[in-house]
Amino acid sequence: MDVTKFEDDLDRIIAIANIKNTTLLKDVIQIKKRLVNLYKRNLVKINHSVMELLTSIHLLRYGYEYVEVEKELDEILRCDVYGKKGDGDLIVEIETGFVPPEHALDPLLYYKARLASKISRYSKFASKFTLATPQQNILPIPELFMNPIKDRKVDDITKVKEICDIYYKNPPISLEDIQYGRLHTIFILNIDGGIILEFDPLKYKEILSSSLTEFMIY
Repeated sequence: MDVTKFEDDLDRIIAIANIKNTTLLKDVIQIKKRLVNLYKRNLVKINHSVMELLTSIHLLRYGYEYVEVEKELDEILRCDVYGKKGDGDLIVEIETGFVPPEHALDPLLYYKARLASKISRYSKFASKFTLATPQQNILPIPELFMNPIKDRKVDDITKVKEICDIYYKNPPISLEDIQYGRLHTIFILNIDGGIILEFDPLKYKEILSSSLTEFMIY
C-alpha cells in the first residue's frame, strides 16, 4: 500500500481541476482526506477514488452545499458520492466498466444487470440519481429506465428482474424497486482533462453511434 502515491494522485486531480475558490478548495481537501483514510483501511482504490474526487469537485462547483464520499445509506448500501443542494439531494454511483473474471463470457449481460441493480436500489435514497463513468466506457442502460415510471409495463419490469436475479440473489432486487427506479443524469468523466459533461439518459443513448448500439443489450 503506497499512501504517498495515492495522495499524490489525488493532488494531481485537484491541480488539473484548477480550483480558484478557496472555500471550495477547503471542502475538496476534506474529501481528499476522507479518501486517504479509507485507502489506509483498504476500503477504496485509486482509480475509483480519482473519479469520486472529480465528481465531488463538479458538484461543489455547481452549488451543492454538502458533498460526502462513501456515504452509508443503510446497513448494506454505501453510495460513492452524495450531495445536498437546498431541499434536494443527489446520489452518484461511479461505474468504471470493470467486469470480474468469472463473467468473462457474459460481460454485457452482467454489466446491464449491475446497472439495473444500482438504479433500482440507490435511487430511492435521494431526490435524484446519477450514473458516472469515464469517457472510455459505455453504459448499457436498460431501456426500461429511459421511460417514465407511469409508462413502464409489467412485462418489461419482469424481464429486468429476471436478468437481475441471475446475479443478485442475496438480497434480490424487488419488482417494486425496479418499477420505481429513476435515472436522472449521466456524468461523463474526462479524467485527463478534469472535466465532467452531463447528459440526460435519452441524450446519452442518442450520442452512441448506431453501429455500436447494434451490439448492445437493451
